[in-house]
Amino acid sequence: MSTPVSARPATALNTPDLTNGEAPALEVKGLVKDFHSGGLFSRASVRALGGVDLTIRRGEIVALVGESGSGKSTLARCIARLEKPTAGRILLNGTDVLKRDRFQASREYRSQLQMVFQDPFGSLNPVHRIEHFLTRSLTLHGKAGTPAQLRTRLDGLMTTVGLTPDMLNSYPHELSGGQRQRVAIARALAVEPEVILADEPTSMLDVSVRIGILNLMRQLRDKQGISMLYITHDLASARYLADRIAVMFAGELVEEGESLDLLANPAHPYTRLLVSAVPDPARTGSYDPRERAALRAAVMESSSCAFDGDPEQRCSAAEPVRHRVGDPANEHWVRCHLYRPPASAASHALSAEPRTENKASA
Repeated sequence: MSTPVSARPATALNTPDLTNGEAPALEVKGLVKDFHSGGLFSRASVRALGGVDLTIRRGEIVALVGESGSGKSTLARCIARLEKPTAGRILLNGTDVLKRDRFQASREYRSQLQMVFQDPFGSLNPVHRIEHFLTRSLTLHGKAGTPAQLRTRLDGLMTTVGLTPDMLNSYPHELSGGQRQRVAIARALAVEPEVILADEPTSMLDVSVRIGILNLMRQLRDKQGISMLYITHDLASARYLADRIAVMFAGELVEEGESLDLLANPAHPYTRLLVSAVPDPARTGSYDPRERAALRAAVMESSSCAFDGDPEQRCSAAEPVRHRVGDPANEHWVRCHLYRPPASAASHALSAEPRTENKASA
């Protein structure tokens, strides 16, 4: 089993520490999203996001990982203003966009923040050529210019994402999955955004072309300084691409840190479960099922706290507490294990049979 959290030095952590003093590109504070459930007159609801705090600095790629249904895409859709948050704040360059644009996202916000969806074919209308998608984005945001300038911009966008200008005359079905995703990225780049939300952009692509999309995203960060929220369930791609990784469970963040440090030293039992599911050539045999059962029980029915008895640590009896783990330079924190998701949280895979497995391992 991984080194226990109690064996690592830790101090209480409340908010991310921005050492350069510059306002982050994107900051989410206490974001809550409830979905209505039941009939027309029902007041029942399901909590998809339970007070998420997340910061993305300028020119930084943050990977958001977790199982299906944990709330990753819901968070991205709330940030993109495709869903209306129930509560919380979204700050873009220090400006609270929910307070500034109360009812819907402004065109200014759309030009600063763009989203790349999971299904490249579903996000492109099959009746239009590729040129139409890019031209429309440039025109809506006033970046088309003269016909000559428009042609130059179109050719430049195609070249930037690794496609040839002659593909502008193609229809989506004439391109491969990887090429369609590059077109979707080019459409997002057309408005010159500062932040891109990429919702599992490689999950529907062949393994052989995924690395090309990841390298493209890294180049956009390095050359244009674009900040990114990379949503994925693939820890290998998160490790390859992201500067930091945030782990989401049942609509709440439970751990966050520098990518290599977090995956090498997972502190929360849920993170350790995710890491244990990744094939590891250095590991002999399958992962110990008894250890996995113990981790599942620790996630769903924690009975002890790694920081119990430490006078320097606050307790999470009243609110969730983030504890610093390891070297402060890695900005690695973990939420107290005793703080469980609320009863109204959305369902998740680990909610099934935690006690049965625990008894079976005894």
